[in-house]
Amino acid sequence: MSVITETRPRRILDADGAPLDTFPLPVDERSLEELFRHLFENHWREITFGPLIQGAAFEFKADGPPTRISMFDGYLTIAFGVPHFHICIGEHKGPPRAPTPLELVRHRRTARAELYRRFGRTCVPMSWGLRLFNGAGDQQITVLLPNPFLHPESDRRVKEPDWSRLALWDKLRARWLDLHDPDPVDRSADWGRPS
Repeated sequence: MSVITETRPRRILDADGAPLDTFPLPVDERSLEELFRHLFENHWREITFGPLIQGAAFEFKADGPPTRISMFDGYLTIAFGVPHFHICIGEHKGPPRAPTPLELVRHRRTARAELYRRFGRTCVPMSWGLRLFNGAGDQQITVLLPNPFLHPESDRRVKEPDWSRLALWDKLRARWLDLHDPDPVDRSADWGRPS
């Protein structure tokens, strides 16, 4: 399993002009399976997940832990009883009698994975997450991490930030980026200042 050696964020502008700091993650099957198993087996109560694309946002929360997490033909499946999703994170071949064309294999598989923090109008981080993109640059999934500015049950804005809600972000930074100290940038919002 990999740890990224480049730990400085890369600042980009999202399609809507919002600044994002991105931190690249390994995209090998073993690392991504470990990451997703950790998130969905241990933190299913805390995360929101689904594709966030221009014109559509699918924000799902699990009602319980996954009933099954498995790998088959390069696809990771995470099931919650009947509802489930598949994401191509590994070597995908297709059936032996009709193998998947190499162009589709490259298109489907995760080619980029990143932790990110999104900045608000006041130039401080306002959301934290994980994103995966396939070989064509299409977003496969976003996992929204607990947010200190939102109530965990209702996603409504809270009166005072709960910085303890950055614990999962801090754990992921420690495991995948080898950054063990919390980043003061993540806790830089001045809640008393008007936005």
